[in-house]
Amino acid sequence: MSFDPGGLATPGVARLTPYLPGKPVEELQREYGISDALKLASNENPLGPSPRAMQAMQSLLQGINYYPDQHALVRCLAIRHEVATEAITLGNGSNDVLDLVARAFLLPGSNAVFSQHAFAVYWLSTMACSAEPKVVPALPATHPRMPYGHDLNGMLEAVDRHTRVIFIANPNNPTGTWLERAELQTFLNALPDHVVVVLDEAYTEYVDLEEFPDGMQWLGRYPQLIVTRTFSKIYGLAGARCGYAVCSGAIADLLNRVRHPFNVNKLAIGAALAALEDDEFVTRSAATNRAGLQRLQAAFAEMGLTTMPSVANFVCVDVGREAAPVFEALLRLGVIVRPVANYQLPGHLRVTVGRTQDNERVIDAFATVLNA
Repeated sequence: MSFDPGGLATPGVARLTPYLPGKPVEELQREYGISDALKLASNENPLGPSPRAMQAMQSLLQGINYYPDQHALVRCLAIRHEVATEAITLGNGSNDVLDLVARAFLLPGSNAVFSQHAFAVYWLSTMACSAEPKVVPALPATHPRMPYGHDLNGMLEAVDRHTRVIFIANPNNPTGTWLERAELQTFLNALPDHVVVVLDEAYTEYVDLEEFPDGMQWLGRYPQLIVTRTFSKIYGLAGARCGYAVCSGAIADLLNRVRHPFNVNKLAIGAALAALEDDEFVTRSAATNRAGLQRLQAAFAEMGLTTMPSVANFVCVDVGREAAPVFEALLRLGVIVRPVANYQLPGHLRVTVGRTQDNERVIDAFATVLNA
């Protein structure tokens, strides 16, 4: 008799492929003997964490034997977003919150709608609940305003009586594309009442566009709306794992029923509280990113490469050929970027914006590889 755990798994889990993170620096250095590897693959803040956040974590180490006071961060976020504490749900990164939404609302026979080229966790969380992922084709590469962007009309047409959740990333990862206020509001106005909408705003702090929407301002108008945010990006706390959702108290109550107790640790909470007060760091991070994004986009254009529109902290570049060999050649030069063939973009690489010297090294590495 042989034990087969796969035969016991739920149908959705049995069909899943695990999420693969970006290649770690340590692994590259071990494999290729490189001592100065540069990782620009996972959209982390190249400036590191907020100095205040680091100090806060160090001060909390002596009390690490006690469970965290998650209410402190909940209260702070409620004040910041002018909502009741009952509207906040904390997550071990915003990925955790996205998964809570799926667990609370999806079941076999239901479906979740999201765009092609959208964040992989939407697919993973939907499948884990044995629900149907309804992936709507993105706007074509020839679209005049937003190539590869979300097709909201197509997403609306995909909604049926079995739809329970819609995931929208704004800006989107891995493309960097975005939705403007008017088109997103028109979409929300047209939705039926039986659908929950997740507006994933992981990169929103990087955006400086007049027509870019702030989902927090719509919570009172759309009771089915859930806005998720994270401390992993501009706040530089990806390794601490802290994110959150803001929504109606009724939805938050359901999310908190499936949320694990103390799912955000003590150090992450302390770091998040301190990072929220470090406005200078956030401002500097956004400015560094804007300059770096423009530099990378211009340099790739000079190489004859096409980049997707982006307002996030990364750029997705079409290398004009199969991207996997280019990715491997960049690795041998000590530069780690992100292949996105798993997002149905086999000719693209996603490059995180770095510091000035990082961006110049990436540009030189691309030029070396593509001209070889």
